[in-house]
Amino acid sequence: MKKKILYITTSVVALFFLNACQNEEYVQPTADRAGITSLDAYFTSGANKDKLVIDWKIDKTADITDYVIPVPYYYPEESDNTTEEYMNAMKVVATLENNCTIDPPISVLDLNKKNEFTYTDPYGVQKKITISGQLTRSNKCAIKAFSASPGELSGIIDEDNKTISLLTSADLSEMTAEVTLSPHATISPNPAEVHNFNNDFKFTVTADNGTDKTEYTVQKHIPEKIANGYRKGSEITLFEKNMTELGVTDANNVHPTLASIGSYVIMNLGDGTAPKYFKKATGSLVGNINMGQANATGAITSDCAGNMLICNYAADGSVLKIFKTNDVTKAPEQFITYNNSLGVNIGSRLHVQGDLKGTATIIATCENSNSYVYWTVSNGTPSEAHVVGMNYIPSFWEGYDNVAKVVSRSADATGGVFVDYYCGGNCPLFYAANGTDATQLLGGNTNGAGWGYNTAPIDTRDFNNSKYLAIFEMGYWPDWGLPGNIYLFDASSTGAITGNINTSSSLKYVYTMPDNFASVGYAGDGRFGDLLLTPSEDGYFMYIFYASNTHLTFGGLQLDCIDK
Repeated sequence: MKKKILYITTSVVALFFLNACQNEEYVQPTADRAGITSLDAYFTSGANKDKLVIDWKIDKTADITDYVIPVPYYYPEESDNTTEEYMNAMKVVATLENNCTIDPPISVLDLNKKNEFTYTDPYGVQKKITISGQLTRSNKCAIKAFSASPGELSGIIDEDNKTISLLTSADLSEMTAEVTLSPHATISPNPAEVHNFNNDFKFTVTADNGTDKTEYTVQKHIPEKIANGYRKGSEITLFEKNMTELGVTDANNVHPTLASIGSYVIMNLGDGTAPKYFKKATGSLVGNINMGQANATGAITSDCAGNMLICNYAADGSVLKIFKTNDVTKAPEQFITYNNSLGVNIGSRLHVQGDLKGTATIIATCENSNSYVYWTVSNGTPSEAHVVGMNYIPSFWEGYDNVAKVVSRSADATGGVFVDYYCGGNCPLFYAANGTDATQLLGGNTNGAGWGYNTAPIDTRDFNNSKYLAIFEMGYWPDWGLPGNIYLFDASSTGAITGNINTSSSLKYVYTMPDNFASVGYAGDGRFGDLLLTPSEDGYFMYIFYASNTHLTFGGLQLDCIDK
């Protein structure tokens, strides 16, 4: 299958260039003054070889002769690793407007000095330019997360108004705080000291450059919410990390899944190592979760009440063991044991809806089938397993690569399920109101590249009186122009989810991953990704976390419902 796709694609590209040669036309100039629109710098050595250091966007109307690339002082941003030793040999790539040229061609440069070039504009006018670099400390100075003690009060951060609201009427006269800041920023006064938060209290955050500052006011206040759903325009990117920074050297050996507990997001690589937990707000690695007797060769997932599930990968004839925990530092307890006699493997996909301490539905999707297994949870106790074979699914989801993900629409097992999978490149989303009889809701991307996408990673959650469905459209070959996309749909009415994934009227938000796929190469077979949609416990924020072994990227987005 893979060779066939490559052959067709190569032919199409060849045809494109043949036509281009036969119909060569002059492209009208578009440059006004400086036709250099961006300069990208890449590492040429070390652990981060070939990775993008900075994509520097340039004001194309500016009359510049000396281009100084602001190279970040640290890479990755939150680490203590400086870029200074790599400045003398960085690959620089320029993006030019039509009919502009730079001579000699830019390649690997010593950015410690001014490298001389001749720039020619579309009209043949030439000028001498230089390109160099300067180590630049970050100007970021934000509080990303705030928690006050005693009471473990999570502050609601309003970044627009620079306020941090504590939702309580209790006495806050003797409080300390734990904060998460922009990388390498500092804060004053020391939040770990005792402060009085009964009245407005101010903290000042200073960026690593020592110049940029932001003042935040902590207040006892309950922010107003909009009537329903999330506030359009509140979408922000929290972080995006390359998994090679976490020690991944072979994409084919990992199949990442995600969960969340409190202020942490957890990623399991599925390779038998302990899942790692990170700060939600920044993606900063904190440590490995306490595994106890659990085995994480399968998947992890979580409810919206701070509970997480961990399971092993169970081949036919073996035992699936699902463990539960609500604390990354405590050993999980065994929750469900299931003797797998289904004739197919299970454990690579797991989902829970509801509250595992109360009422919930747990679903494990079977591979090489059109089936799933579910358990209902009542008063914190799981039921016996129920096996469901879905009807009206065009074909089985086949193999580790094409395994579907079935998710429950509500905590009630009779509330219907969504399912999505590769399906020969059609990438359809189905809904079964009774859990069995499926109806297709969405078709694949209208760009015709369904053969190169997999939309199996899905999730659905309630948030601020609305219901949402999120889909991660994984790009199998990112360097072929197939980036990952996150789509967020209003799922309050399943009947309103129609059309195609990228054109449906129920589509509310689209996020396209930047083109920064890992240099170690993407997975060949066994391509796999996951998506977790989870609201904050205070109900003001909704997070979307995603990971895949094709992009080898792990990232997080945030939305809110604060009325402003």
